[in-house]
Amino acid sequence: MKVADFFCGGGGFSEGFREAGFDVVYAVDKWKPAVDTHHANHPKCNTVNRDVEELSFLECNKFNEEIPDTEILIGSPPCVAFSNSNKSGKADKSLGIRLLEAYLRIVYRKLHKENSILKYWVLENVPNIEKYLKSSYTAEDLGINKSYDVPLDKVLIVKSVSSKIYNSKYYGVASSRRRYICGDFPEPCRTIKDEKDIVPLKKILDNLMVPLENNNNKENNNIMIKDFYNSFRMKRIEITDHHYIQIIPQFQWKKAKIAKIDKGYMGKMSFPENINKPARTVMATMSFSSRESMIFAYGRNNYRAPTIREVASAMSFPLDYKFYGSSLESKYRLVGNAVPPKMSFAIAKEIAKMENQKIPKYKPIHHDNQVGEFRNFNFREIIKKEEKRKSNKARYKYHIPYLIINTCRVELTNHKSDFIKEKYIWDVEIHKGQGSKAQIFAPHIEDINKYLGADIICKLDKYIQDYYIRNLINMGYDELQKNFQLPSNEIGNLICPDKILYDIKKYIEAIMDDNNNNILIDNKNQVPVIIIYGYYILSKLINKIGGR
Repeated sequence: MKVADFFCGGGGFSEGFREAGFDVVYAVDKWKPAVDTHHANHPKCNTVNRDVEELSFLECNKFNEEIPDTEILIGSPPCVAFSNSNKSGKADKSLGIRLLEAYLRIVYRKLHKENSILKYWVLENVPNIEKYLKSSYTAEDLGINKSYDVPLDKVLIVKSVSSKIYNSKYYGVASSRRRYICGDFPEPCRTIKDEKDIVPLKKILDNLMVPLENNNNKENNNIMIKDFYNSFRMKRIEITDHHYIQIIPQFQWKKAKIAKIDKGYMGKMSFPENINKPARTVMATMSFSSRESMIFAYGRNNYRAPTIREVASAMSFPLDYKFYGSSLESKYRLVGNAVPPKMSFAIAKEIAKMENQKIPKYKPIHHDNQVGEFRNFNFREIIKKEEKRKSNKARYKYHIPYLIINTCRVELTNHKSDFIKEKYIWDVEIHKGQGSKAQIFAPHIEDINKYLGADIICKLDKYIQDYYIRNLINMGYDELQKNFQLPSNEIGNLICPDKILYDIKKYIEAIMDDNNNNILIDNKNQVPVIIIYGYYILSKLINKIGGR
């Protein structure tokens, strides 16, 4: 049976069907590294660099000349706009919806054309997409008119009984990746039914062995590595994009650590990566300062990035799969955007069962070496990224670290500044709750005196005065902004916003007791006493800096 792949990316979706014995004959993407990667690994496939939306609107003859008739269509439209990791899911959805509808338009036209051979079609995307997809689409919904030479009274059923959120970790993939999959296809059977049998990242890393830092030891080079998912072996030295070390600079991993361990209401994540669990969802962006970063321990107080091969193997790509890109970032994107091949394989396997088609043994990939230069990052020196000075418009918003009680936290922010005129204002707020429903309030300092006893007020005021004289007496809002903008290696003994917050946290730890009682603020908001301490100290210090 033949398969056409739309928004094919680097070919993860196609690879799963190839491994299940299907013939991927056509694939399309508009990003050249994706087209090159797909073609190099699927050389018999006609992989084209085209815009899928344009293809979907081609007039009838050109449409059928360009896109061959196949029994199966698969597609994974770009999901950036729908992902919750993109501005907390608030990005503009219009382009994403257009691309979804472009794929559905192609499905409708192929399904309802005269003498159609299409039997199955699959759409994969992030879970959030489900609420933007209708259960079914008419020709009118998809902008299809009589010029397309298909019936206009048909309906494309998108949400079938097998349409739901699937997690790749239950299909043998060493990565926890939740995706909404819909269309017309038989529901794939889980290959892993018990949580204890889920593949941890450690198995992948142990199987690959640690990256070689040089190729001087022939004995090490020639060790045979068995592909974790398939029955073939490769020499260790021949595994591409694995034998290099990318050290993560301190300024990046510190940000990631804070974001993972102390990210407000969002809960804690492992730092460094807990390799005894499946890998977290591999993202398309190779960032090492964010909450979603995948970071490995490397020696003492050092951390490294996973190699391209490590993330590709966690995503279930075979060892002989090559990624064509001029940079690590582009290769990481190819992997992060992909459908895990073993997730795709599970779907393809179920279709094969329906068609009484046998699943073949794994066939090694015969690469097309005419695609262009393949840049293998083995044994290349990876230059450490240097921290840059932040711009004058840099925004700051963070809470007193590791001081979150009942979702309450004290935040310092410069968001009310006039960044164009470079007139900076620093404010203190109490945040309670999460996301768009969070309550934000800033009680007057004078009112705090009513809630706290005279003894504790006296104690806090003494600390505030001493700290101000020692550290802040010559500082204003502009100076605080300038210090915030400096890279960490230039700060030295200067006082920056983070330093103030950490110092307050340290002081509160020293004086706090077991008193986590709530105080009623504004007749409606209950706030823990310890949070009030933090708010009182930080507010008075910031007011002093601003001459308030």
